[in-house]
Amino acid sequence: MPYSLSRLAPGSYDVLLDGVIIASLVRSGTTSNVTWTAELLMDVHPRSRPASFTEAEHAFGSLEDAQTWLDGAEI
Repeated sequence: MPYSLSRLAPGSYDVLLDGVIIASLVRSGTTSNVTWTAELLMDVHPRSRPASFTEAEHAFGSLEDAQTWLDGAEI
């Protein structure tokens, strides 16, 4: 599944799947303790979630970790 990221503002991205916005990816915390969180925009049954989303929300230590988790999503 081809994921991509569309930058909205510094530290904020839309997550697109096949060109459709399905989630947000946002940065929070201080520069020494940053967390990136990917969150589905719609609450869907676990069996209907897109690949990678085993939960409605996932946290990462870096943007690169989130991109890797999203099958190498490019900005």
